[in-house]
Amino acid sequence: MILLIEIFLLTYLTGCVLYNLFFSIAGKCVARRPSPQPETDAPAKVAILVPAYKEDAVILSVARSYAELDYPKQSYDVWVIADSLQPETLRLLEAAQVHVLPVSFDKSTKAKSLNAALAHIGEGYELVLISDADNVLAPDFLTKVNQAYRQGHHAIQAQRVAKNIETPFAVLDTANEIIANHIYRKGSNAVGLSSSVIGSGMVFHYPLIKSVMENIDATGGFDKVLQLEVVSRGHRIHYLEDALIFDEKVENSAAFSNQRRRWISSQFLYFRQFWKPGLQNLLKGNFDYFNLAFCHNLMLPRMLLIAAIVFLAACSLVFGSFLTIPLWCWGALFLLNMVSLALPLPALFYRRYMLTAMLSLPKAMWMMVMILFRIKGANKSFIHTQHHKTDINNPLLNVARKN
Repeated sequence: MILLIEIFLLTYLTGCVLYNLFFSIAGKCVARRPSPQPETDAPAKVAILVPAYKEDAVILSVARSYAELDYPKQSYDVWVIADSLQPETLRLLEAAQVHVLPVSFDKSTKAKSLNAALAHIGEGYELVLISDADNVLAPDFLTKVNQAYRQGHHAIQAQRVAKNIETPFAVLDTANEIIANHIYRKGSNAVGLSSSVIGSGMVFHYPLIKSVMENIDATGGFDKVLQLEVVSRGHRIHYLEDALIFDEKVENSAAFSNQRRRWISSQFLYFRQFWKPGLQNLLKGNFDYFNLAFCHNLMLPRMLLIAAIVFLAACSLVFGSFLTIPLWCWGALFLLNMVSLALPLPALFYRRYMLTAMLSLPKAMWMMVMILFRIKGANKSFIHTQHHKTDINNPLLNVARKN
């Protein structure tokens, strides 16, 4: 019985490590085919949807930042979907020349806010950008998106990058985003699969997103359902690495715990919901759907993966005489996993932030393990992460500006 458990754990963890390693290498080594030049660069009309739930601290600064975009002003509208904002915030938003759509729900969710906006804004748009209330776009963001759209991409995930790297938890969150962008987005596109989406910085052809969102009423992790709906309609999700959207990283343990609890809960929920359709699509030859529905949701989160390998290696070291799988197997798996995580990180991260990340990692791993014992019910309530950063300070991209 013990041997069967050992074999199962080694097989599962090896699968997770090799999956990450394959796409990590693919993102580095597999060259993209040159994109065809669009026949026209005529600016598409874009609706920027910004769900804002109790985000009074940042939404005004973010709303004003949209005026700085290098894109024809008549070709985009900003819609702030105001859920539980203060009256003074609403007044200042209207003065900032953005559209304000007040909403109120018994149980607030991002999906409900987006559906309310899509039902309200009318049919005069070609593209819809979904952006979080703390997100700031690079000035050329819409120009890059428009070029990709004119090349035929109707589902686009931009590169989300850190707004701030000022605390140990922000450093870890930044590293996690860089790695995820490389493996699940750049690496996936490199081998012909869809990029996964991440809840913001997502751009869709207007008719597509409107029809997709009509089928979504998720409390948490709505983007996991959204990407499957998009892929099931025959669209491949394009990762637009050159289009940058700045996102506030969590700065303390409480915010980290709340955010990861929400993420892990939604992953478990959607694996239970979609593992069977994922396998059915695999049998039909739709590996893209299978990858997003089955493989992504089956993967152990990266910090838990490290914790699991270290724990089993320690068990092998202490109780080796009672176990069959030798310590070197776990050691080799640990090294392969570290390679998969190391490849995506830029050189400046190693020089400036690596020590901070390594010192903070044990605490973060322990918190991830503890989250497993309290994820029950997390998918039934909206767990909101508060934001307060209005400035951008990202030395990795040499970007710093006041908003």
